[in-house]
Amino acid sequence: MPKVTVDGVEIEVPQGATVLQACELAGKEIPRFCYHERLSIAGNCRMCLVEVKPGPPKPQASCALPTSEGQEIRTDSEMVKKAREGVMEFLLINHPLDCPICDQGGECDLQDQAVTYGRGKSRYDENKRAVTEKYMGPLIKTVMTRCIHCTRCVRFSEEVAGVDEIGALYRGETMQITTYLERAASHEMSANVIDLCPVGALTSRPYAFEARPWELKKTLSIDVSDACGANIRIDSRGREVMRALPRVNDDVNEEWISDKARFQVDGLARRRLDKPYLRRDGKLAAATWEEAFAAIAKINPGKSVAVVAGDLLDCETMFAAKALAGALGSSLLEGRQTGLSYDCSNLAAVNFNSGLAGIEEADAILIVGSQVRWEAPLVQSRLRKAARRGAKVFVVGPEWETTYPATFLGNDLAVLDKLSKDADAALKGAARPALILGGAGLGKGALPACLALADKYKLVRDGWNGFNVLHMAASRMGGLMLGYAQAGGIADLVAAKPKMLISLGADEVDYTKFADSLIVYVGHHGDAGAHAADVILPAAAYTEKDGTYVNTEGRVQWADKAVFAPGDAREDWTILRAMADALGVSVGFDSFTELRAAMAKAVPALGREGLADYGALPKGKAGASGTIEAYPIKDFYLTNPIARASETMQRCSAELLHGADFAEAAE
Repeated sequence: MPKVTVDGVEIEVPQGATVLQACELAGKEIPRFCYHERLSIAGNCRMCLVEVKPGPPKPQASCALPTSEGQEIRTDSEMVKKAREGVMEFLLINHPLDCPICDQGGECDLQDQAVTYGRGKSRYDENKRAVTEKYMGPLIKTVMTRCIHCTRCVRFSEEVAGVDEIGALYRGETMQITTYLERAASHEMSANVIDLCPVGALTSRPYAFEARPWELKKTLSIDVSDACGANIRIDSRGREVMRALPRVNDDVNEEWISDKARFQVDGLARRRLDKPYLRRDGKLAAATWEEAFAAIAKINPGKSVAVVAGDLLDCETMFAAKALAGALGSSLLEGRQTGLSYDCSNLAAVNFNSGLAGIEEADAILIVGSQVRWEAPLVQSRLRKAARRGAKVFVVGPEWETTYPATFLGNDLAVLDKLSKDADAALKGAARPALILGGAGLGKGALPACLALADKYKLVRDGWNGFNVLHMAASRMGGLMLGYAQAGGIADLVAAKPKMLISLGADEVDYTKFADSLIVYVGHHGDAGAHAADVILPAAAYTEKDGTYVNTEGRVQWADKAVFAPGDAREDWTILRAMADALGVSVGFDSFTELRAAMAKAVPALGREGLADYGALPKGKAGASGTIEAYPIKDFYLTNPIARASETMQRCSAELLHGADFAEAAE
């Protein structure tokens, strides 16, 4: 490890570190616009200039300069100060004085660094250049006159997203950043360029002119739009959620989130259930809480009760419902709404065992029945990293547009019994082979065959477990840990013909099969479940309650309450606790603290944050059959009731997937 001196202090730095990284290790703040830790080095903004000896007697870009033994680095010399002032002066030559009306105001790198490193006034007297706005779709608003050509957005699109959607035209002073033929950016993670842009050139179109950052309350939360459990920050004002932003967590989402996770939040204020409803004479009519609970008590279901859990639920809600069903004498619990019935006796067999970050280390990957790009965009970006490092990727299932080289082996699951020569050789010769089984594969019963492949190709070895199941529901792993899985899936609930079905935000269930049951819907949106219900009890969405979530890799994470639920809606656990009183049973808790303690006692892994230990992988059995005709997700933007209520997600679906045209209003 080379030793360098930074402002008179000698430190050791890792081999291959840049001068900028060395300065940060020494506790020095280096200004930058183009440099980003997760993108390639461009070296084109020149804001990170430092003085380095030995070397030419001029300031040098620290982001692109490697460290070497004996370097003397100065970050505070007069030469450095003057150079940074000059760079800032050049950057501001064409930048408009838009701060009062710019959505980046208050959280703008250019503002902050202009104050800290700028001259205070400009000597430029010529006309500023102007650039026409570019249309980048329904999510990204552009004011390209503000662009300083850092190219972060270009590098993100090419390197992380894996699509050439954004690039540069022309050269020098006439250079412009734009999308190809000014078409909409349609990648599932396209809006991350909003966070990357250090100025106000790319901002959020749905959030434009809505709020200033100092007006917002910031709450730590977990995304529920898929099973990855991305760490997010909910920004709210009063009782309204204004936006969702990513938080840095290298083990889960790095610092990216999907467009759906970011923009579905406007659906939290639309189509909400804010009062109880009862079905009277075939029509739903508003009621009081007392009337709703009286109707439930009147049915007197005894132990003939079943519970089906939706995809967005926290573990506390599911545990409370399980306690209620148990107190009534029932164990009919199911969370796999669409009818999946794979074996859940050993959760190691249905877990993403390599970890989301670990899949990057795989050197041969077999994907079975999963359109990863729509089911888990964050995993897709990890797979792209692995492919760029040389991993070979093979896919069993219908073809879809990957962002990395991949070989499709066909739709017939029989191929699992005898893989192609290339796939067989790649998996046998891999140091870290991996398999990813998705929802379409689980639905066709491919789990035993994939477990057999784990044994055949030694997916589990010292320091490595490459057997992975990729779920699509945020509540799935938590539900499985709490026992929300019948041997025959939801068919077991149908066969039991329960007097009462408690639906916990379950909107994908075929309720026609429960025609003889009293359907009690505990949820937050007027979606399919509410339309089928006999009793509607308005509940809280994920931003309106504290909750525990378990992602597809078995990582237990906690989310905090950001805002209050609207109207008469209540937190789910309080509704279930009140329902227990109405039915005359005891569930053993009277507060959220007692509920969490009881849950942690029943399932200790849910009482602490971090990866749960599910034990060793079970043995499988070869002999897969069946054909994967299609993948479960038909529309990436409309997969849950919150997204379906979102105007932004509806427009994305119409414009980006179905080619609808939207007229732009004149500004």
